[in-house]
Amino acid sequence: MEVKGKKVLIMGAARSGIASAAFLADKGAVVALNDQKPIEKWNETALALREKGVGLIAGELPGWLLDQIELVVVSPGVPTKNIPLRYAERAGAEVIGEVELASRYLRGRVVAITGSNGKTTTTTLIGDLLRNAGLKVQVGGNIGNALIGLIDSSAEDGWTVVELSSFQLETIRDFHPAVALVLNVTPNHMDRYESFMDYAAAKHRVFMNQNSADVAVLNADDAIVSSWARGLRAKVVQFSVKQELDEGLFLRGGQELVWRTSSGEQTLVRREQMKLRGLHNVENALAACAAALACGAEPETLGATVKNFQPVEHRLEFVAEIKGVKFYNDSKATSVDATLKALEAFRDDAGKIVLILGGRGKQAPYAPLASPIREKVRHLILIGEDADAIEKELGEIVAHSRATDMHDAVSKGFRAAESGDTVLLAPACASFDMFDSFEHRGTVFKEQVLSLRAQI
Repeated sequence: MEVKGKKVLIMGAARSGIASAAFLADKGAVVALNDQKPIEKWNETALALREKGVGLIAGELPGWLLDQIELVVVSPGVPTKNIPLRYAERAGAEVIGEVELASRYLRGRVVAITGSNGKTTTTTLIGDLLRNAGLKVQVGGNIGNALIGLIDSSAEDGWTVVELSSFQLETIRDFHPAVALVLNVTPNHMDRYESFMDYAAAKHRVFMNQNSADVAVLNADDAIVSSWARGLRAKVVQFSVKQELDEGLFLRGGQELVWRTSSGEQTLVRREQMKLRGLHNVENALAACAAALACGAEPETLGATVKNFQPVEHRLEFVAEIKGVKFYNDSKATSVDATLKALEAFRDDAGKIVLILGGRGKQAPYAPLASPIREKVRHLILIGEDADAIEKELGEIVAHSRATDMHDAVSKGFRAAESGDTVLLAPACASFDMFDSFEHRGTVFKEQVLSLRAQI
């Protein structure tokens, strides 16, 4: 892709937008970076792009500029129905995302992982599985480094494992993963999509450029995802925690993670040997092993990696135990389905759960939480913008309290718990009403738990 001298507009001055602007400026493009925030609120990395000749434009874009643009690189946080973006497209500009841009320069083969939940755990585990199998691998995308930052380190004989959100998949064109996984599709981001099926269609785009030489990994237990098997050009490999498959990877008897092919089967690892909690993490492990096998990893190498794999930060992460009460950080549970999976992970524990719920809602109902809350939760601590909505839907099921901030939530959670219980942060909401990100929310939760422990 020749970009030297091209007039390029980057929309969104967050991580991927900044990385794209720097990359294209280095390639000789004439680059403008736009964000709705006032310039004084841009971070130092974005402001430093002036040294590369990048023009910085805050707020609304003038029509005369949009008329000149030849390429638009849109950040995931910018809706594709954005009016200036559509204007530039009608004027003849190519509109792509950072993932598509990076893929045009990336060397080697790609493993792409998407889904409503479990993406980061699965992506990280695949990276470890390939590395420990002796394959050349790097990991990025929606996790850690932007994909465009991995171009220089990519190799013709290597693999790039990339986590992708539905937002990123909206703007791919020729992006072609040799191995593509969809872990699950459950209601999420309903504040962005007109319908659940629109959201599912965005996930399905990960397969759009695959052919018969590629592999598609699908969740056999997800009705929507499994239904896609019939229409894909790639070879389909399925995984399941609910049924034994004629071919694929599955959980047998609730304990053995098994790989079965037409020539036989092999137990990869036992569930009791895993450090990851919850049936959803068994799904993640099965999907990761399916991807690793598709990349050429020897099955004998997989078990040890799965056994030793630790929970990723902010995903059912154990924080501390205070007077018999355990604290777990699952700040990444930003949807109702993710919170359901978190609650399921503690189903067999003897104690009850004190659950911290709330934040900025995604216009999805909280009613699916009613049954596990009735069964397992001792007390709800409600925080953030959607506290009223949660109380309206779930408040009559179990005792609940309001908390003004995370310090208050941790304190009230500890007081509501009994020895043997778990205080679980699994908010079912985005974090942006009170925090910069789910990582920020989880970090503050951990700080408050450790502060409480120091005081007692």
